[in-house]
Amino acid sequence: MRGDRTRVARRSFLSSLGAGATAFGAGIVPAQAQSAPADAAGGWHPARHAEDDWFDQVSAQHRFFFDTTTPEALGQAIFFANNYFTANRTGYELADRDLAVVLCVRHKSTPFAYSDAMWAKYGAPIAERSGFNDPKTKQPPAANLYQAAGYGRSLPNNGVTLDAMIKRGVRLAVCQMSTRGYAAAIAESTGGKADDVYKELADHLVPNSHLVPAGIVAVNRAQERGYSLAYVG
Repeated sequence: MRGDRTRVARRSFLSSLGAGATAFGAGIVPAQAQSAPADAAGGWHPARHAEDDWFDQVSAQHRFFFDTTTPEALGQAIFFANNYFTANRTGYELADRDLAVVLCVRHKSTPFAYSDAMWAKYGAPIAERSGFNDPKTKQPPAANLYQAAGYGRSLPNNGVTLDAMIKRGVRLAVCQMSTRGYAAAIAESTGGKADDVYKELADHLVPNSHLVPAGIVAVNRAQERGYSLAYVG
């Protein structure tokens, strides 16, 4: 009789333990299941916007995006972009068309997307806002100096011109917000209208330029479109 009572008690204990474990398991969901997206197979994907489709207009094996915010940084980025093309050619036997390269010009590097004509016309207010002067004359530039030859090591692009990079396929993401800021500064300096100056600047960009709503947005969208990012500070 005592053995029967022991067996009954043991079965009762195990039954209670099993019920408790079931309740415990039902009350806790593994972290992986909690955080799993609705589309578990595909994972998270960024939204695509038609405004960003220009990133995909160039077919290439590799994508690289240089982010710049100062005149000095842009000069370095131009030099680094040239090295990128050269090293891919000598080290990997890749042609320029195999490389999609974008230079982002925002904040104080933005006006280097403007043509020589805009610098000749508005060099003084541009120089004041960007903090950039001609290293030879110490005066506001009368041209886009990153498109000019003859400056060599006096500028951080070390003689590699923006024109040369554009001919190799480099494109520019030009900050629209910053351009409006420059337009406002120019209008204040010259007595013009900011909207008119903005249109003039937008109509006189260097080749291969694309106005983006904001440079910082382009930094984000480029990475979502598969571009590696290099911030040149």
